[in-house]
Amino acid sequence: MGRAYFDASAEAFAAADPMAIFGALAAALNFPVEAEQKSAWHFEIAHLQAIARAMPGAQIYLEFAIPRMGRRADAVIVAGGLIFVLEYKVGERDFPRHAVEQVHGYALDLKNFHLTSHDKAIVPILIATEAPAQQLDFGFWAPDRVHSPVNLAADDVLPTMLRMLAAGNAAAIDAEPWAAGSYRPTPSIIEAAEALYRGHDVAEISRSEAGAENLTLTAAAIEAVVADMKARGGKAICFVTGVPGAGKTLAGLDIACGRLAREIGEDATFLSGNGPLVDVLREALKRDVRARKGRQRPGDARHLAERSPDKFVQNVHHFRDEYLSPDEVPSEHVVVFDEAQRAWNAAMTADFMRKKRGQVGFSQSEPAFLLSVMDRRPDWCVVVCLIGEGQEINRGEAGIAEWVRALQAELPHWQVHLPPHLLAEGSGLDAGLRWHLQHRVAAPDPALHLAVSVRSFRAEIVSDYVAALLGPNAEQAAAIRPPVASFPILRTRDLSAARAWLRRKRRAGERAGMLASSNALRLKPEGLYVKADIDVCNWFLNATEDVRSSNSLEDVATEFAVQGLELDWTCVAWDLNLRRGPQWEAREFRGTRWNAIRGETDVLGRADYVRNAYRVLLTRARQGMVIFVPRGDAHDATRPPTEYDAIDAWLADCGIPAL
Repeated sequence: MGRAYFDASAEAFAAADPMAIFGALAAALNFPVEAEQKSAWHFEIAHLQAIARAMPGAQIYLEFAIPRMGRRADAVIVAGGLIFVLEYKVGERDFPRHAVEQVHGYALDLKNFHLTSHDKAIVPILIATEAPAQQLDFGFWAPDRVHSPVNLAADDVLPTMLRMLAAGNAAAIDAEPWAAGSYRPTPSIIEAAEALYRGHDVAEISRSEAGAENLTLTAAAIEAVVADMKARGGKAICFVTGVPGAGKTLAGLDIACGRLAREIGEDATFLSGNGPLVDVLREALKRDVRARKGRQRPGDARHLAERSPDKFVQNVHHFRDEYLSPDEVPSEHVVVFDEAQRAWNAAMTADFMRKKRGQVGFSQSEPAFLLSVMDRRPDWCVVVCLIGEGQEINRGEAGIAEWVRALQAELPHWQVHLPPHLLAEGSGLDAGLRWHLQHRVAAPDPALHLAVSVRSFRAEIVSDYVAALLGPNAEQAAAIRPPVASFPILRTRDLSAARAWLRRKRRAGERAGMLASSNALRLKPEGLYVKADIDVCNWFLNATEDVRSSNSLEDVATEFAVQGLELDWTCVAWDLNLRRGPQWEAREFRGTRWNAIRGETDVLGRADYVRNAYRVLLTRARQGMVIFVPRGDAHDATRPPTEYDAIDAWLADCGIPAL
């Protein structure tokens, strides 16, 4: 099947039997067509046949696949040098905001993720079939040649399209190669979870350029381990590493969701100690199921709506508590631990279990206990640890070393699968642990490392740039700064200007938000209160007009709220808890002053947690960010202007232009 359920030249479309077109659409579905959909298709076919008769040479597509979300636009018309994306609201008189953003989003997804649409002019049109005639206002073309949404009554559509074609001078588009162009979608983790939960394959919603380390290779490597353990029996652990934004969480969701499918019939779960991530994903899935009323949308291959999102995505601490009794055997065969580097060490776990769970004498680290739980299975299991290297942001987070120690001490019968670089010096493992792994791993697998960031579809080198920016060499950072045209990174001393920039940049269903470090306490005079609680579900999921939404740009989120999630556009507010002297210096604000951070905590120094917090904040954006550095106040000893000026100067030296 092609991109669309039905397509034809305008001449053929106009001459076709309407019932034949309807039959082709219905045959493309693998479930009965509901009355509402039947009515909509009948209207659309009749309306489009009238348009086709007046637009010879055009090509018309019905139910055209849109990348990233596995959804379909009602119709796409390629005519002259323009691509029209049509969304019908049959029986509607008005143009609700969510519908406008829907069709605008379709146009943006084509522009960004459909290879042959990158250089094309695209016009999104929303059609409310019962609306009165509209005052035609053609709006504006954005720099990327995506037109602002055009809201029309049914009778307005043809004259509007003809006028836009007459006004254009772009070369005519050859529709056949255009439609055949490859998709390279990069969904947000929320969008990906929704698509996977509906039953779409990871290959449908992720990039898969030849030669790049990508999600498809990683998923295949883990699936091979699962198949082997299931066939022969036994226990295995897979370590999956990756740069920030490389898609580790997406890979984990795909594994867990795939094993939940009815035809496989196994229990699997996605576990995370990241409470905000769990809450947001669960709520997003529940809202999506409610919106679909438990039914598939046209084009969904299969779905898991009857499965509980609470089973699919779980908080790792709740999972741990469920199996405190040594007699409890987990039902899961496949368990994915997201952000496994944040699992607690023995001291942190023991302290929590004593104070919060009344478990005196608990002596295991979180990795050791969780692996011991899965080892209770009498047949087979596979544990997948997703490791975000350099992203430990809180005390007691043990990193990958604690997982290896647990395997070394108690689980010699487990198979270990990992990427080659974990056996090299500088991996975060000491020589003894590396020696142990070298004698235990049969063959390291490069597919278990995701080396290319896919969070930012506009610039894959953002994570490398952020690492350099937080390093010692400004010239080195400036040399690899992403181009402003593809991924803008700007700096400003004016918070209102930063907010205005975000509002200009955000379009359709994109998300923007204010970010700051959890110890950036002297941003308070700027109106940014990092200690104010936010409801992460409302912040990430609610509509723009809701003041609790990230798009309102009122509430600021910290690294703890956003790690593992992302936004399209961000403003990162920089405070003096990470200041620039001769080198980076981490500090914490206590009482009435800044204090230097010294001393070590576990594997990492406490200063590393501060730097990692900024690393997380600076890698949340998918399309671009502005960094806000306050001017300070000469009359406030906690906000000396010279120290803020030094940060701004460093950012300038790293090649970041002023807004």
